[in-house]
Amino acid sequence: MRDGSNDSKTPVQQAVPPDTFPFSAVVGSDDLALALVLTAVSPDVGGVLVRGEKGTAKSTMVRGLAAVLPHQQVVVDCRFGCAPTDRATCPDGPHDPATPAASRAARLVELPIGATEDRVVGSLDLERALGRGETAYQPGLLAAANRGILYVDEVNLLHDHLVDLLLDAAAMGRNTVERDGVSVSHAARIVLVGTMNPEEGELRPQLLDRFGLTVEVAAPREPTLRAEVVRRRLAFDADPAAFVARFEADQEALRRRIADARSALGAVSLTDAMLTKIATVCAAFEVDGLRADIVTARAAVAHAAWSGRATVTVADVRAAARLALPHRRRRNPFDSPGLDEDLLDRLLGDDEPDPGDGGEPEPDARHDQDLHGDGDGEAPPSTSMGQRPERDGELDAEPAERRPEPQRAEHDPDDGGTETGQAPAGAPAASGVSTADEPYRARLLRATGLGTGDPGRRSSAVTSTGRRVGSTSARTGPVHVPATIRAAASHGSTGDVSRGDRPPRLRVLPGDVRRSVLQGRESNLVLLCVDASGSMAARRRMEAVKSAVLSLLLDAYQRRDKVALVTFRGAGAELTLPPTGSVEIAARRLRDLPHGGRTPLAEGLETAYETLRVERLRDPNRRALLVVVTDGRATSGPDALQRAARVAAQLRHEGVEGVVLDCESGRFRMGLAAQLADHLGAEHLPVGELAASAIVGAARAARATTGRAA
Repeated sequence: MRDGSNDSKTPVQQAVPPDTFPFSAVVGSDDLALALVLTAVSPDVGGVLVRGEKGTAKSTMVRGLAAVLPHQQVVVDCRFGCAPTDRATCPDGPHDPATPAASRAARLVELPIGATEDRVVGSLDLERALGRGETAYQPGLLAAANRGILYVDEVNLLHDHLVDLLLDAAAMGRNTVERDGVSVSHAARIVLVGTMNPEEGELRPQLLDRFGLTVEVAAPREPTLRAEVVRRRLAFDADPAAFVARFEADQEALRRRIADARSALGAVSLTDAMLTKIATVCAAFEVDGLRADIVTARAAVAHAAWSGRATVTVADVRAAARLALPHRRRRNPFDSPGLDEDLLDRLLGDDEPDPGDGGEPEPDARHDQDLHGDGDGEAPPSTSMGQRPERDGELDAEPAERRPEPQRAEHDPDDGGTETGQAPAGAPAASGVSTADEPYRARLLRATGLGTGDPGRRSSAVTSTGRRVGSTSARTGPVHVPATIRAAASHGSTGDVSRGDRPPRLRVLPGDVRRSVLQGRESNLVLLCVDASGSMAARRRMEAVKSAVLSLLLDAYQRRDKVALVTFRGAGAELTLPPTGSVEIAARRLRDLPHGGRTPLAEGLETAYETLRVERLRDPNRRALLVVVTDGRATSGPDALQRAARVAAQLRHEGVEGVVLDCESGRFRMGLAAQLADHLGAEHLPVGELAASAIVGAARAARATTGRAA
């Protein structure tokens, strides 16, 4: 299924093509392979979120996983893929015990980014409702994915409410629909896998927490491993059938091992000692809530079953914690998920020997050599399921180059120089780098009018979600049933009771269908144009500037905006960060922003204008909000102020909405930023009034003054 507005009656379900790249042939993705296998063994773990740069075999591994899932028995012609044991609980049931069962491969259902809510959870069958007057349920993609894999590529670009629906269904194993006169609950035991590129934007922390496991993937840096990846890909492209046949024995062995682990899952014992270790680890990493403890426990049990053990060990807890905790640890808004593995090792201690094992190796190594060889007994340079020899049951650690970098503090004690990054008095002017205070909650800045951009949380817009404000005859969008009935009623009904005909029926023609017009919020492009000249470094302004911009970035992160960063200093301006959904990258660029030199304000505005022009061609529906952070001075070149005023007037003529964040301070002010705001037709806002708390304080002060006057 390519389009969320597909009007076909049955959601697209696809078995894995026979020429899919084999799961066991992928090398260099150890943690991802383990996370996918654990979720396949125990779907209750809650799915996997795969974070990584482009070209790291994320989609290849997900599609390959479906090929190694065990075959399943299903009731013939059941729309929900029920197992023979679920005949009595199926919404289409109870099925006749005489209805035969058939064996089929596990299904892989891909969810497109443009999918609508009714296509995901299912909705009223309009053909039967309007044509025959029957209330009937049309299953959605969750029903199609029951007992299979639901794959969401670029999950960070999916609407938040759809991600919530998917995660709820994955956690509960059921999909409940209460809408359009339909009340249905059906099984939705799915293996949910989402992939994303962090450069295109992050998921909200609340949604991150709902994924059971998360994995950071990156391209390997070792030349021999990279060469092996390319070698296998070229061999597959040259002759897919021969390549798949070469790994068929490995695939079948992996399929049997997953089936064995599923069968043994209920018999695995999680002792109180191991449960206490899990709680200790989760508390030490300061995760919020108890979901981390539950997911870690489930993943540890699944890892023990996968390893062939009847009791959970420290190795199982370690492997589970490495996958279940990185995205749940308490962190700053712009920090990337990560885990201090040294701290994890200190908390868990050494592996405890299994009583009575006589020092024999654990059974989880029994398939290591035959599952991921190259088909003729020779192991690849680094296998994707190979075990770490010194740690029982745990997969190889990622190379140091691929591990998440340790988080840097905003205040670097080794920064050197003065606190603001300025040169001492009397020293020649030079560039510096200043630190910033913690970001604060910024007041809402938004575009005026009504837009048509992607759903978000900033400006008012006509979107695919929100409150219903009208109807239209457009061909796409959710159906407005009352408006459709009114349109159909305008040309009458069929049948005449007075002549003995059957009761009149409403005749609905294709042209009668009306779609809902929904008003909600959209996301915008927030273009920050920041003055980094020497005048901004005076009187410790740059710390306030960076704190203000960080606060705006935090606000953009929470409101699902795209951001871009233009800085100007010295002799020109630079597009420091092209438009992106990753505000984390913008925050990192800002922290390292040098300052000093003259003030090329006109060049900064020109760069902002060109950036907005190009982005408008790429994404014409996304409205932009230009935020100029400056004191209004222009000291670069002749007629600097006049040139800046001309560019500002051009931006105003193009309809660019903006805000001038005035950073001028001191007793004597020139008011140049206010003049710039007038040329731009933008709001003028002193930097001290950006914080939402400043608005609250001013309102309280005004109320107190009014009370005293009364």
